[in-house]
Amino acid sequence: MVLAVCAPRAAHRLAPRPAAWSLAAAALVASLGWLGSLALLAFAGLAQVPEVAEEGRWSVAAVRASDPVYLTVAGTAALALLASVTGLTVAAVRQLRHLRWARRECRLLPGDTELAVLDMAVPEAFALPGAPGRIVVSRGMLRCLGDREREALLAHERAHLRGRHHLFQTLWRLSAAANPLLRPLSRVGGFVLERWADEEAAVRVGDRTVVAHAVGRAALAGSANRSRPALAATGGAVPQRVRALLAPPPPRRALPFVAGAALLVLCCASLADAATDSEQMIETAQAAVTPAPHGPCHEHGHLGEPVRFR
Repeated sequence: MVLAVCAPRAAHRLAPRPAAWSLAAAALVASLGWLGSLALLAFAGLAQVPEVAEEGRWSVAAVRASDPVYLTVAGTAALALLASVTGLTVAAVRQLRHLRWARRECRLLPGDTELAVLDMAVPEAFALPGAPGRIVVSRGMLRCLGDREREALLAHERAHLRGRHHLFQTLWRLSAAANPLLRPLSRVGGFVLERWADEEAAVRVGDRTVVAHAVGRAALAGSANRSRPALAATGGAVPQRVRALLAPPPPRRALPFVAGAALLVLCCASLADAATDSEQMIETAQAAVTPAPHGPCHEHGHLGEPVRFR
């Protein structure tokens, strides 16, 4: 919930490249923490079922005494975990199909260079991830831009490929599928990736105004096309991107990243502590049903004589 509220606001104010990496780390830790917490809650309830306790050879009374989790809470957690795993599986299959489609399209495009120019009047420009990936631009888009704006457009799409931005998108979409509360990270992540490519293009071209004009004209030219891929210069909130390019480069601030890193470390430590407590709970419950050893020390015989070893 904290990430859903704070991440979109922070991402618009921070440098895009570290912001993208921070959002990726936050999504990964939050989704794993969500799944791990649900699994621990479900296991704490499952351990109180007599049939399960009999198979695991532990005491139900000891489990209830050390970790009193209501069965309704554990059952709800189990259902939520099942829904999260199902959504994650469906999203993973969908993303895998999308990546396969992109690689297939890369092979089918004309030419063997990084840039593929399509003989189309419809303005189009996007990057296709692959090995190593292709930049697709239509002749209609090239006619809408000047020479330096074309250079900025190609630098923008090349930044998408060089930064492997499709992997960031995949991570955010999988996290949102596992936990719907993380959907704002996926939305703001797309904007951050476009801003990252904008800043890379500005450095390559050497003029932020040229990149701003290229982004604006490309967006106006391609506004009628609704089926464009996500990794495109016309994606994201274009007015905010143009406004950011007309302003000075965003400063690098360390405090938000340090605070975010501390929060993620705290989440990881909390989950690890909860897993350790669950393990100790089961060990204590198993010890409660294990008979204590009795009789004389095994180092002596029945008459107290030492045992001789050969």
